[in-house]
Amino acid sequence: MKSIYIASSSQNAGSLLITMGLMDIISRKIHKVTFFKPIITQAKDLDIEFIRSRYTLDVSYDESYGFELSYVQMMIAQNQTDELIEELIQKYKQLEEKYDFIVCQGIQKSALISSFDFDINIKIAQNFATPFINVINAKDLHVNELIETYEIDKQNILSQKCFHFATFINRIDPNNCKELQAKLPKENLYLLQEIQELDTPTIGDIIDNLEAKKVLLKNEDRAKLVKQIKVAALTLDNFLDHIEDGDLVIVPADRSDIIVGLLCALQSQNFASISGVIIPFDMEIHPNILALINGVNGCSFPIISVATDTYTTALNITSTKAKLKSYDERKIALSLGLFNENVDINAIESRIRVTTSQIMTPMMFEYKISYMAKNAKKTIVLPESEDDRILRATEIILRRHLAKIILLGDSETIKQKSLQLGLDISQAQIINPLENNKLLLYSEIFYESRKDKGLSLEAAKDAMNHKTYFATMMVHTGEADAMVSGASHTTADTIRPALQIIKTHPDVSIVSSLFFMCLDTQVLVYADCAVNQDPSAEELAQIAISTAKTASQFGIEPKIAMLSYSTGDSGGGEDVEKVKKATELVKQQYPSLLIDGPIQYDAAIDKGVAKAKLPDSKVAGEANIFIFPDLNTGNNTYKAVQRSTGAIAIGPILQGLNKPVNDLSRGCSVADIVNTVAITAIQAGQLG
Repeated sequence: MKSIYIASSSQNAGSLLITMGLMDIISRKIHKVTFFKPIITQAKDLDIEFIRSRYTLDVSYDESYGFELSYVQMMIAQNQTDELIEELIQKYKQLEEKYDFIVCQGIQKSALISSFDFDINIKIAQNFATPFINVINAKDLHVNELIETYEIDKQNILSQKCFHFATFINRIDPNNCKELQAKLPKENLYLLQEIQELDTPTIGDIIDNLEAKKVLLKNEDRAKLVKQIKVAALTLDNFLDHIEDGDLVIVPADRSDIIVGLLCALQSQNFASISGVIIPFDMEIHPNILALINGVNGCSFPIISVATDTYTTALNITSTKAKLKSYDERKIALSLGLFNENVDINAIESRIRVTTSQIMTPMMFEYKISYMAKNAKKTIVLPESEDDRILRATEIILRRHLAKIILLGDSETIKQKSLQLGLDISQAQIINPLENNKLLLYSEIFYESRKDKGLSLEAAKDAMNHKTYFATMMVHTGEADAMVSGASHTTADTIRPALQIIKTHPDVSIVSSLFFMCLDTQVLVYADCAVNQDPSAEELAQIAISTAKTASQFGIEPKIAMLSYSTGDSGGGEDVEKVKKATELVKQQYPSLLIDGPIQYDAAIDKGVAKAKLPDSKVAGEANIFIFPDLNTGNNTYKAVQRSTGAIAIGPILQGLNKPVNDLSRGCSVADIVNTVAITAIQAGQLG
């Protein structure tokens, strides 16, 4: 099975959502995946643009589609359907020669002229010899209508000898789900509820539809939802009574009082958080007002402008349809969360029966850890709730069901901040350590564990007032499965509480770190690049052993290179002897591990060099774990590789603790946080 065909019979059924969910499943297993639409309705197809961007496909836009609808309808009208199908097959076969799997998306049946006496999608799927997925739009349909539609669609597919892979019924009224589940077969049928947010336009949708100009706009502001439209036609004091969360307010540029008032309302806990402001007539805001807004730290206050008048602007906003955009991680996370919660991923994988690729791209690795994290179902505590990046990552993590999240801090402050950012983190648990009844208990536990080292009860209480200590104690007592910190704290602030409270695993003598280095077609593991400055031979051996175990947790079969400036017996010196001794210690403790050293980096990674320097080695030229002799070498090497090759470095990931605690870089992105939380959840799952 090298392809699959997805099609819906009506508009807005959610074919793109289903396509994205399947692309995620397939991309986790297969390297060369592509996307193809046999028929497009307009020259610039938004679904093609979305999928190509989202999955960084190397296929060109022109290769991604067959023909425009006008050409298809002309060919059919001239009784040249067979010729049309032959031309489509030729385009499809060209892709089949270059790619391992093709996800095809058909045209909505409603877009075709009603005189067609056949289903063009089924006919194309037949000739592509690809299994067929039909998507039914349940919006505004009653249960009996949906059952009838399901039966008609399925019989139509089967009667035309097309392999029916599955049916997705999307946008179901939540009140109808249980009845549908009871009345419809469960095999190869998936029911997805309507989620209003997916049908709600964003600031980005408004900008695209109205061709609006950006006055003040951050990239993340494009994903803000526009729930209602308000026209500022009242005085400020009266208008404030009418604003609601998610409003896009139409304001003339010369109403500086309204603009400043809305800015103040956004910062206040007493008023709603609007989505943004739109200026009609292409008027310009006074420079002093713009300077005032720009001077408010951490403010997310989008302002856009259009040439149309107030009435026309309001009509245009009302007619704007919501579209999935590749930059909108909020809606993407919500869509994938909906898909993954309602679809049997394992069943689909087994039916596709793909051969897993030996290649591992960064995207494949990220999909893999996402899948593993979802299955782990762990609770991660994030103590740095004051950081916008943490809140943005929290929303994505919750929507994709990667983990349950506990945020530490004042509940009202966190909720207000999330509203200002346009986020929904309602599924997160929020705990204020300063008002928590566990504060004294945690202080006493910490005191009892370290009083022999001179810790006083007062000092223990003072320590628990720090969020990282409180969060670490939550992990220690089982209130959370793991902790991730470091976005606004130093590595020492993260590791010190873990060493004092959670401590190292009984079989581990030293805490160390690793980075997953995601290159174009493989994932390598580098250790230790963040914690131990100059490990001894014994410590270096422990780092190698810990790294091998961690790598195995993520499906990487360890082939360990103990790095040095010398390969084999070609050189000597104290540093070389240290690596040689460490290698022997690992072999003594774990004789089944594939390990070699001392070895230079080129001999470890390059088969040609390996053949010349260590021809009999089972590791040389094929190493995937690289143990550096000291922090100076490791830290500089990982950064050099990252910056020179464009590799994605995920880490540092800590190893050796009794329970998982992981450190973030203070320069981390939202994606870095999401990946680290997913990896931490997997580590917690491995510990049970």
